[in-house]
Amino acid sequence: MENKGLLFIPDISGFTSFVTRTEIEHSRLIVQELLECLINANRLELEISEIEGDAILFFRFGSPPPLEEVYRQVEAMFCAFHKNLSSYALRKYCQCQACLSAAELTLKIITHYGEFTDYKIKNFYKLIGKDVIVAHQLLKNDVSNKEYWLITQSLLTADAPKGYTEWMTWFDGHHPTESGAIRYHYAPLTPLREAIQPETVERPDTSNHYKVASATHVYDAWIVRTFHATGDFEYRPRWMDGVQAVVHTEHLLPRIGMRCVCKMQNGDSVTLTSRYLQCLPDCVEFSETDSNGNMTWYTLRELNETRTEVTLDYYIPKRFPSTLWYRLARKRAVERSLNKSMKNLATVIREVRLLDDEPVDSTTEQST
Repeated sequence: MENKGLLFIPDISGFTSFVTRTEIEHSRLIVQELLECLINANRLELEISEIEGDAILFFRFGSPPPLEEVYRQVEAMFCAFHKNLSSYALRKYCQCQACLSAAELTLKIITHYGEFTDYKIKNFYKLIGKDVIVAHQLLKNDVSNKEYWLITQSLLTADAPKGYTEWMTWFDGHHPTESGAIRYHYAPLTPLREAIQPETVERPDTSNHYKVASATHVYDAWIVRTFHATGDFEYRPRWMDGVQAVVHTEHLLPRIGMRCVCKMQNGDSVTLTSRYLQCLPDCVEFSETDSNGNMTWYTLRELNETRTEVTLDYYIPKRFPSTLWYRLARKRAVERSLNKSMKNLATVIREVRLLDDEPVDSTTEQST
């Protein structure tokens, strides 16, 4: 039985501060998604011993892999982690403190080679050995940088590592243990994060759609509260006319690209997909399409700190004869449905509870 191998620990920096100063439910979901992202980026086919809140203990028995391969694994996990964060920051609907501050999280990775073995407790496998302890002790080191790759001398065939890219700069350190000081080397990974290309979200083109109807109401509510009520698919059965239930949602946290399947009161099922979001200090715009290609465009404007104007514009694709049919036979019905939905929305806004906000006592609406 082999008793030597690689220990590989990606650890989320800033985790403790993040979960203690933000709403626990969304911080849990964000960290859960990030840990899953790290697992999905496991190119070295490392095994998982355990998930430790903000870190994952990966391992692989056998001789140490070439350091170039270890670096490629570090690069894959680090980039996947930050791409996930930047993507969520760009696409997020939620404006709670956890979702707003998630972009501050970063990653450090500890790699060590040594002696350890595993044992089984019922259906769980655990690692045991002095080098498992050493690897965990190295998480608490004197490195001031929050994002870096740390390797111990046990993984090296030379006195010091060589850079694998032009930007990589190595520094030395040591960590005292009961059996003596552990020498290590670390390289900051900030340049790797800064090289990730930012994503963009294109504003949907409505020129190939026909606006069937529009409705506007004013609510006595903060714009962020109103945005949560209108944008979160989970609330749709409570205010959108014709929707009986949401039977499936794709994402744990609402964002651009999320989908939900709505069971309609007429027995049909309709899939809604979020397409666009722009959040400005006094205006929020977002859009979604259904499985028939129809588009709803939402515009929320802050009139003051306690009043928000909401406009819903409903579009259908420009296709003859459906466009003509809507103009002649469906326009008024769609207008009535939109206005009914807007009146229902008042109750939902009143009852919605923001994660970082005190409850509001009342909400009323005015047709404009």
